[in-house]
Parts: sequence; C-alpha cells; structure tokens
Amino acid sequence: MRIRHPFCHLDLTLRISYDERKMNKKVLRWDLIGIAVISVLGSVLHFAFEWSGEWEPVGVIAAVNESVWEHFKIGFWPALFYSIFEYRFLRKSTNNFAIAKAAGIYVIPIAIAVLFYSYTAIIGKEIFIVDILIFVIAVGLGQLTSYRILTLKPLPNILHGFGIFLIVILAVAFGLFTFYPPRLPIFQDALTGGYGILK
Repeated sequence: MRIRHPFCHLDLTLRISYDERKMNKKVLRWDLIGIAVISVLGSVLHFAFEWSGEWEPVGVIAAVNESVWEHFKIGFWPALFYSIFEYRFLRKSTNNFAIAKAAGIYVIPIAIAVLFYSYTAIIGKEIFIVDILIFVIAVGLGQLTSYRILTLKPLPNILHGFGIFLIVILAVAFGLFTFYPPRLPIFQDALTGGYGILK
C-alpha cells in the first residue's frame, strides 16, 4: 500500500509558485529593459527622416513633422520591433503574447495624447523637456500594461488573432496617414502648420 506524504501537495504548490515568480521576474526584466530601448529608438526615429535627407520610405516609420500623430508613430514602431525581438525569448515563459503587446502598444499613443493635451491646456504652451518626459512615461505605461497581461492566466485564443489585427490596423494607419493625413489638429505640424510628409 502506497502512502501519500501529507506535504507532497504543498511541496508541488510551492515549486509551481516559485517557478511562476521566477518567470514573472524574467518577463518584468524584459519589459523594463524595453522602456529604455523603445525610448532610445523613438528618439532616433524623431530625427531619422531629416537625417535621411527626407527620403520618403524612411518617413513611414520615422517622424516627418512635429505633429502629435507623428509622436505616436515613433512610439509604435520601436515598441513593435522590440516585441518581435522579445517574442523569441519569452514565448515559452508567458501567456497572451499578441494581445499583451497590442494593449501595450495602444497604451503609448493614448497616454501621450492624454498627458500632452492636459499639460498644454493647463499652461498654454509646449515645453520640450516635458514632451520627452511624457514620451518616456507613455512607453513605461505601455510596457507595464504588456507585463500585466503577459503574466495573467491564458486568455481565450481568439484574443491572439485580435491582438495581431489591432497591430496591423495601427501599422497601416501610420503608413497611410504619413502621406494622406486628415486635416485635423492632431495631424498638424505645430511649427509649419503643414500635414504629413507632403505638407
């Protein structure tokens, strides 16, 4: 007759809990590193179009003017590229990767818009250093949102496809509105009054 050790279940539970904490720390480390990487790449993309001699293909991923929309773009592409790179290392350690990254990527422009329009409405002008700080905060919020969803229990599979769909929609919008932006304030260059790459 086999007797089950009374602490066997407890030991297994503790081991699973330890493994989960270890994986969560790994995911958090990757997403925190991502804040720095995305912020630096975004800063580079802020100037890349000008550095390229205003070569139009570069304008698809780099800021082509000083509009709020173009600042969304320089958060989106680095976050997407970092997510693709990150997937190789985290796909076995996380859940919900596509929807987590989609949520994080969408948080960035939402946070930029809310913070930017809030502070400029209060003080009536833009301050360059504040704009930089807002960008970094927005990236941080996006990455922490991603981390939270990555460490949840598995969500329905349909959300995986929905996450990819959301990312594709945003990528298409950034490409399209670079050349054909709506005549709305969010797309208007604060310095020249122009719109998009074609002014």
